[in-house]
Amino acid sequence: MTHLKWSTSLFVAGAVTLMAAPAIAADLKPCIGNSAPLTGPASFGGTAVKYGAEVAIDEINEAGGVLGQKLKLIQYDDAGAPPRGVDNVRRIALSDKCIAIFGGYHSTVGLAQVGPVNEIGIPWIGTTGAGTKIVENGASPNYMFRVSAKDKWVAQFLATEALKVSKNGKVAIMYENTGWGNGALPDFKAAMEAKGKTVAAIETFNWNDQDMTAQAIRIRDSGADAVVTFALDREGNQIVRSFDKIGYKPTIFGAWGIAGNLGDLAGPLANGVRVMQTFTWMGEMNPRTKAVWEKIQKKFGLKDPSELKMGSATANSYDAVYILAKAIEKAGSYDWKKVHDALYTVKHDGLVAKYDPAFDASNPERQDAILPQYYKLTVWSDGKLLPIDQTSYGKTN
Repeated sequence: MTHLKWSTSLFVAGAVTLMAAPAIAADLKPCIGNSAPLTGPASFGGTAVKYGAEVAIDEINEAGGVLGQKLKLIQYDDAGAPPRGVDNVRRIALSDKCIAIFGGYHSTVGLAQVGPVNEIGIPWIGTTGAGTKIVENGASPNYMFRVSAKDKWVAQFLATEALKVSKNGKVAIMYENTGWGNGALPDFKAAMEAKGKTVAAIETFNWNDQDMTAQAIRIRDSGADAVVTFALDREGNQIVRSFDKIGYKPTIFGAWGIAGNLGDLAGPLANGVRVMQTFTWMGEMNPRTKAVWEKIQKKFGLKDPSELKMGSATANSYDAVYILAKAIEKAGSYDWKKVHDALYTVKHDGLVAKYDPAFDASNPERQDAILPQYYKLTVWSDGKLLPIDQTSYGKTN
C-alpha cells in the first residue's frame, strides 16, 4: 500500500498539509506520539510500548533532554482500527505537532498510516507491527521507519525453524485474513520455495472465529507435522484448541502475534508453541537488561518479567527512543525532514541490537533497523514465554 492509492479527499487533505508544512516545522514540540491499542484484546500492545519508551525518555531527560528540552510520550488509542490510526496520525502531526510518531501493535493500522505519514512528511518509527509493506511501500522519500521485526524476514526465520523440527519436510501455514496475514502469506511461500519446499497446506481465518476445526482437519490431512501461524493471541487460542479437538499435535511456530497472552488464554495447550521475537526479558538477564527491567518494575509497579506482555515491543520502543533522540541531536533541529535525513546516520548500541547504522538510505529493505540475526526463538511453557534454549523444548529443537 502506498500513498498513491489514497482517495481524492485524502489527497486534497495531504496537499493542504504539505502547504502548511513550513509553518508546522517552526512550531514542533519535543513529543513522540504513539498510536496503539489502549483498549480491547490487544491493549497490552500499547502498554508494552509505553513501558519501554517512557523509561528511555526518563533516562534521556535525566541527562538533559534533547536539544535542551525534555521529551514526552503521548499515546492515542487506535483499538486496532485502521481509520482511527489514520486520525491519530493527523492528530499527532498537525495538532500536537510532535517530532515523530511511533507505530503500534497492528500491521493493519500501520499499513493504513503509510499514506498520511508520507503525505505529511513526519517520521514514523514502528516498534511492533511487522507487515513488510509498511516500510517497503515504494514511497520516495519514505518516512516509514521501523525498529521491529519485518515479516519478510520473520517468514524466513520461521520456515528455517519449522523445517528443523519437521520429520517429513511438510510445513503448513494458518494466517489471519487481514492486511497483516495476507501480506505474510507470499513472504512465507517465498521463504519455503527458497528452501526447495512448497507449503503443505494453506489455511486462513477471520478475527473472532471461534472454531477452526475444518482448517485443522485439512492441515492434518496434508501430512504437515509443523504449522506456522500468523495470528493474534485470541485466534491463536482457537487454533490450538481446534488442533486438540481432533487430536492433531503438530509443532506450532508463530510470528509474535501470539507472544502476548496465549499462555493465559490456552493454558496447557499453549505449552510447546514456539514464537519468534526480537527480545526476551525472561530467563537469565545480562546486567544492562536487568538495569532497564528494574526501572520498568519500579516505575510501573510490576513484580515479574512475565508481566511484560509483548516484551519485544518494550525493548524495541526503548531502543527506538534512543535512535530518534540521536537523530534529533544530529539534525540540530526538531524539523521533520532534517530528523528524517539524520535517522540514516545514527549508530547505536541498543538493548535489542547493535545498530550500525540503524537505517540505510541506499537500501529499501533497510528502513528496518533490526536485522534477522537478532531474531530469537521463544516457547510457551507453563504460562511463560521463555528462551527456548532455557527449556526442555530446546533440547529437541
